[in-house]
Amino acid sequence: PVQSQLAGRVVKTYLAVGREVKAGEALVELDASPERMQLQEERARSRSVEPAIAALRAQIQSETEALKREEEAARTAVEQARANTRSTEAPAKYAEIEAKRLQQLRKEGLVAERDYQRARSEAEQSRAALEREAIVVNRLRQEQRTRESDRDTRIRSLETEIARLEGQVSTSKAVMLRLENEIARRVVRAPVDGRLGEAAVLRIGAVIDEGDKLAAIVPAGKLLVVAQFAPAAALGRLAEGQKAEVRLQGFPWAQWGTAPAVVSRVASEIRDGAVRVELAVDPTRPCRIPLQHGMPGSVEVAVERVTPATLMLRLA
Repeated sequence: PVQSQLAGRVVKTYLAVGREVKAGEALVELDASPERMQLQEERARSRSVEPAIAALRAQIQSETEALKREEEAARTAVEQARANTRSTEAPAKYAEIEAKRLQQLRKEGLVAERDYQRARSEAEQSRAALEREAIVVNRLRQEQRTRESDRDTRIRSLETEIARLEGQVSTSKAVMLRLENEIARRVVRAPVDGRLGEAAVLRIGAVIDEGDKLAAIVPAGKLLVVAQFAPAAALGRLAEGQKAEVRLQGFPWAQWGTAPAVVSRVASEIRDGAVRVELAVDPTRPCRIPLQHGMPGSVEVAVERVTPATLMLRLA
């Protein structure tokens, strides 16, 4: 049986009794316009987010490269400031030593007060210059740390925005998969290869409900004869390999003869008050009836051959 998985309005139908179909072939198409429009919206939204993500990644790359250049420039500036500090350190030490020497000579009265004060002033100026150079080095380091922190903050902010946009893309992909599945479910397809034995009369625009039977497919393969026997007639008497004759309604046996068959399987349990017996069409014996699926009739199975005298004895 072919049933509809969803309720909907029929927009296309390919049902025709007797038509050969393949597994997966479309039989009925239901209206999926809302899902298709929503799918287009999700695809457009996903496509619009991808360039934004690419731009943010490019911006992160620029920030990273700028940070590297700033680090190199800062290292150069710090090295230059250190060199200036080293060049100022020697005169400052000399001025300090000279001021101490003149102080000792002043105590002994060998140097004028004015010369001592001049030397002391030069020592203080050299010390101040050395301190200024040290302050420049510390200021350059602090400014570089501040710039690195700002750059890192901007990069983290960009990465957070990229993660948010990528989450939107993942959500859109999940929604698109769901919509594609919904659209696919609105196409009723043949579950197996075979021939359409039944087909519902459907018109374009007709509304069907979920679970409605739309068609029935007769799978390709050998014909099988299925008979229901009374338990007393079948159990212990019917067995595999016994020959049988099938008389079909609509084909008088005096004109068409019977269809030869062979018992292939006998059920071991009773169901609905009868025993199921399966028979295969015997290809070794001729048959004039054009056999096909769904033909009703009756089956006679030859269980043994005995003489009339044996039957009389059994009755006695």
